[in-house]
Amino acid sequence: MNATIPGFEQHRIPVAEGVSLHAAVGGSGRPVVLLHGFPQTHLMWLEVATELAADHTVICPDLRGYGASDKPAETSGTGETYAKRTMAADIVTLARALGHERFALAGHDRGALVAFRAGLDHPEAVSHLACLDVVPTLDMWEVLRGRTAAVGFHLYLMAQAPGLPEELIAAAPDAFFGHFLDTWSTRPFPADLRRAYLDASRNAVPSIVADYRASAGLDVDHDTADRAAGHHLRMPVTVLQQDWGAALGFDAHALWSPWAPDLHHRTLDAGHFMAEETPELVTAELRALLAR
Repeated sequence: MNATIPGFEQHRIPVAEGVSLHAAVGGSGRPVVLLHGFPQTHLMWLEVATELAADHTVICPDLRGYGASDKPAETSGTGETYAKRTMAADIVTLARALGHERFALAGHDRGALVAFRAGLDHPEAVSHLACLDVVPTLDMWEVLRGRTAAVGFHLYLMAQAPGLPEELIAAAPDAFFGHFLDTWSTRPFPADLRRAYLDASRNAVPSIVADYRASAGLDVDHDTADRAAGHHLRMPVTVLQQDWGAALGFDAHALWSPWAPDLHHRTLDAGHFMAEETPELVTAELRALLAR
């Protein structure tokens, strides 16, 4: 039995040929899907999901390539297997399999990029959207430059051709993934949770690298096409971020505004892992979004 959120039922749901996702589902009421980030699993939502389950059906999947979900090899040659378009389609299929044609969607980090793509590609399915501590992929690559880009060294490493990134990370996975857990948080993770994240990531190096590699390729192409066509998010959108905008030299609100006409943007006094560091604030913001 996989570690999961207490009181939530575990499901394994086929979402594409040869690909099933693990999901924890709890509560009842209007559905909310919560997507985790890197280097984590659905467990990151434990406190937020438990609170929201008081009056919502809360669905917490492990993304394709992460946690207890399937990790198909990237064999497309284009990055399509882990493109955010593919991963977003997984989530819509998962929700429908659970009986929900329309749902609110919140994502953190990598999950936020999947949520962003789902909002653009499936506006009929996504009623409300929240993105935690990211900017859209296209904007991210455009604003990272100079010495401040060192904070995103992993983005450049995992963007390289298959072979070297996987070999380097697999040689010291706990040191690599632990670096982000330790330096991106304002407080230490509980030992058991940190161990769970490291165990899950250690067993998913090729798929995690493929996810990031897609964000240096096909994901940028998809965002570029949407920007050129004037596409935007039609639903109410909330963006929560830590105070990294000034340090990196760009205005995150200004980057999000063209994508989300109905935007609420807030900077929180938290580190990157804000759903675990400040769950009460994140839950309150999600409830406010759902009321819009």
